[in-house]
Amino acid sequence: MDASWTNPAHVLDVAVRVISAPRPEMLPRFSQELAAVLPHRAAAMQTGDCPRSPFKVTGDTTITGAVTSAELDHLAERAIPGEAVVLDGVLAGAERRLILLTSRPAIGNGAVIALVPSDDEPSVETLGLAARLWHLTSTDAGQRAVDPGPDVLASNLAAAAARAQTVTDLGQTHAATLVALLAVLRSGRLGDAAARQTATDLAARALLDLRAVADRDQALSAESARAAFSVLADQLSPVVGHADVAVDLVAPTDNRQLRQDIAHTARTVTRGLVIAALDRPGTTRIRASWRLDGAALRITVRDDAPDIPDVVLDPGLTERITPLGGSWEVDAVPGWGATITAALPLDTVEPPELRPLDRLNAREVEVLSGISQGLRNRQIAAQLQLSEHTVKFHVRNLLEKLEVSSRGEAAALARDLRLDPVAVHRTA
Repeated sequence: MDASWTNPAHVLDVAVRVISAPRPEMLPRFSQELAAVLPHRAAAMQTGDCPRSPFKVTGDTTITGAVTSAELDHLAERAIPGEAVVLDGVLAGAERRLILLTSRPAIGNGAVIALVPSDDEPSVETLGLAARLWHLTSTDAGQRAVDPGPDVLASNLAAAAARAQTVTDLGQTHAATLVALLAVLRSGRLGDAAARQTATDLAARALLDLRAVADRDQALSAESARAAFSVLADQLSPVVGHADVAVDLVAPTDNRQLRQDIAHTARTVTRGLVIAALDRPGTTRIRASWRLDGAALRITVRDDAPDIPDVVLDPGLTERITPLGGSWEVDAVPGWGATITAALPLDTVEPPELRPLDRLNAREVEVLSGISQGLRNRQIAAQLQLSEHTVKFHVRNLLEKLEVSSRGEAAALARDLRLDPVAVHRTA
C-alpha cells in the first residue's frame, strides 16, 4: 500500500475530494482516488438514490461499453454490505476477477460498485480501506439524494418520464421477442433436445432479467408512501428526541407509490416546517401528518404556539415545491397556533394544449390578419412596412404552425378566431 494512505490526514483529504465532487463526477472521482491504492481497469456502479441515472461506469471503454445493469443486479446479490468481496463474476459479458463494494447507509438506499482490479490479490488492509471509503461516499450521495436542490427536482421530472417511457417500450418489445422465442424452442420441432433445453433455459433467464429491469426501475423511481414517511421519522428522531415539545408524526393510511422527487420533497418540506414550529416561542405540541388526497399528497404541520402575528414561510421550501406544481395553505390564529399545509401533485401536470394562435408570434398574427382580409402579400407588406420576401417567410411559417396547407384554410381559421384587422404601420 502507498505509504501516504497510512497518514490519516491524507485519507481525510481524499475523502473530502470525493464527496466534494458533483454527483455526475462522483464515480470517476472515487475511481481516480482509489486507483492510487487499489489499481483497477474499470468501475461500474448501480445506485438506489439517483432516479435520473442509477447506472454509471468509468474506466476502460472496452469493458464499460458492454456492462449491463442486469449483470450488476446479479453481482449485488453476492455482495456483503460494508465489506469488500473478491470473487469471480460476469461483467461486460465475460467472467472476470472482480471486487464488489456495497453499502447500506442509514440515509438513502445505498449502492453497489464492481471494480475490475489490475492486481489479482489486493491486501486485506487495502480492501478494508476501499470498503470504508465507499461507505462514506455512498452515505454522502444518499444525503444529497434525500435533500435535492430545485434545479435537480425540475430536471428529474423530464428525465424520469423519458426513462419510464423508454423502459416500457423496451420491455414490451423484448418481452414479445422472448416469448416468441420460447414458444418456438418448446414446440418440439428441433431434433437436438439438449440444445433446445439449453436455449430454453437461456431465454427464460433473459426474460427474468428483463422483468427485473422493470421492477428495478419502479423501485428506483418510486417508493411507497408509508416507507417514505418512515424515512422521515428516522430523520426527525434526533431533532425531536431531546426537544421539550411533544411531536406527533402521523403516517399516511394510503400506501400508494410516490415518485422519488415527490417523496424527497415531502420529507424536506416536513422537516423544515417541524423545525420552524419548534423555534416558535411557546410551542408545546406539534402534529405533522401526510395524507394522500385524490391526486395530491397533503403535508400538514400544526402547532399550538400562542403568539403568531404572522407566519412567514421559508423561501427555500417554496423553491422546493414550485418545480413540482405544489402550493401552500396557511391558517395562523393568534392564541390558537398555526396550521400549514403543502399540497404536492402526485402526477406530472401536463401543459395545457396550445390554441392555434398561441403558436404564432406577434408578427405572424399580423400577417394572418391580413390574409383573413383577403390581402395579397404585397399589400400586407406595404401596410406592415415589410419587404414582400419577409411576408412570404412569415406566411410559410404560420401555415406550418397552424398545420394548414393553403392561405384559404388559414383565412378561414383566422375568421373563426375573430382576429382584429391588420394595423397600418406609418412612419412619422
